[in-house]
Amino acid sequence: MNKILTFSLAIAATLPIAAKDRMTHDPKATNNETILHAWSWSFPTIADNMKRIADAGFTMVQTSPVQNCYAPEGSGKKIFDDDVTEGNWYYYYQPTDWKIGNNIVGTREEMKQMMDSAAKYDIKVLVDVLPNHTAFDIDAVSDDFYKAVGGRDKMFHSKGLTTIDNYGDREQCTLWAMGSLPDVNTENPDFQKYYMQFVNDLLSLGVKGFRYDTAKHIGVHSDPVDTTSGVKENDFWDVATGRKSVKGVKLAVPYDSLFVYGEVLQDKGVPESEYADYMGQTASGYGHVLREALDKGSAEGIDIKSWHHSAAPEYLTTWVESHDTYANAHESAHLTDDQIRTGWVFLTARQNGTPLFFSRPAGSTRKNYWGDNVLGARGNDEFFHPEVVAVNNFRKSMAGEPEDIRTSSDGHVLLVNRGKKGAAVINISKCASSVNLPTTLPDGRYTDNVYGKEFKVKKGMLHGYLAPERSYILHKAK
Repeated sequence: MNKILTFSLAIAATLPIAAKDRMTHDPKATNNETILHAWSWSFPTIADNMKRIADAGFTMVQTSPVQNCYAPEGSGKKIFDDDVTEGNWYYYYQPTDWKIGNNIVGTREEMKQMMDSAAKYDIKVLVDVLPNHTAFDIDAVSDDFYKAVGGRDKMFHSKGLTTIDNYGDREQCTLWAMGSLPDVNTENPDFQKYYMQFVNDLLSLGVKGFRYDTAKHIGVHSDPVDTTSGVKENDFWDVATGRKSVKGVKLAVPYDSLFVYGEVLQDKGVPESEYADYMGQTASGYGHVLREALDKGSAEGIDIKSWHHSAAPEYLTTWVESHDTYANAHESAHLTDDQIRTGWVFLTARQNGTPLFFSRPAGSTRKNYWGDNVLGARGNDEFFHPEVVAVNNFRKSMAGEPEDIRTSSDGHVLLVNRGKKGAAVINISKCASSVNLPTTLPDGRYTDNVYGKEFKVKKGMLHGYLAPERSYILHKAK
């Protein structure tokens, strides 16, 4: 362990960690960061594109899971294979050991090289972690992993191999197998120690945060306790967030220095306030509402201003689509790149939430979702489209500026005013339109940053013409 990490560990061990109030919104809070989800990209691919990611205005990049994963012979080639012989993207969501490296993202040394590139361009790296379960094939789990947790019988909850049939039942949701994936006994101190050693290894490489996959399937204190497995309390999140140590191991850096959010998909009975005590959460309900408006080409009758979540919006991670809505259920895969981009501009121009841009596969079309279908390769060009770059930079420049959301009467045009400094104008319809909406921009003429389109503000009203499915970014002249 290096001296810096040792010092950080000492600080974390001596200072109490205060819980943030993530349920009460501060109207003055603004979020400036953006995440590129480099889905299915390898470490070398991310490293090779780090400058482009930075130039596109992203401040964080999220990797796919990096731990050892299920890797049958011949896998690791295709994002999706109907014949299941050359791999599938979901294999890396099936842990076999908590050690860095797999046949999709690359080796620990390649990750280190990627981290060096990220530091050069001042990009924070988030890692997707999934302590909730192991691979379907429990015989593929490594002997080292089983030994570390006290043997195979200590690895899983007492009903961890029984598939959930009622996601509204918190006992099933947190102690049974989600989608038949064997449910790990995350309250086992030996498991917690082994997992935290992996987390601290990532932190030693410079990782700045985590996405917790299937977070709502790991219990909080109000959830049922698996006493049959000898569990006394649901304390995984206390350990994972550095509030307590386990067998001499503790989170190696102050938790507040990290960006952490959990995939707490919204549903009835989910204790969002308790999860908020530990981390930010995904605004999955808001993503659904936004996609509904994009599908219709109109926000008429749709509430796109509310975040549709009980937590404060400054602690939400938002998206137009996620890897699950695209690759798993294909819920969003039919939306065109133009539709996704207009949604991204609207989402990113807003005051709160930390938006995540899902990188679709290179060569993908609305008939061929997998495109070139190469695991490890860079996604398509959309993450550096001029509109995406413009709104990412707009977001940074609007720090401290309150939002004012306006929608045309037909729902085709969305306007995000940010104080008196700027505005984003978005036409989500497939028809040309015009904007005639109230704005907080001072009267005068404005030129869009991307297309050079001119707009006019007169008596507090913004006027101009908009091409179909196009976005425009306006800044007040300095």
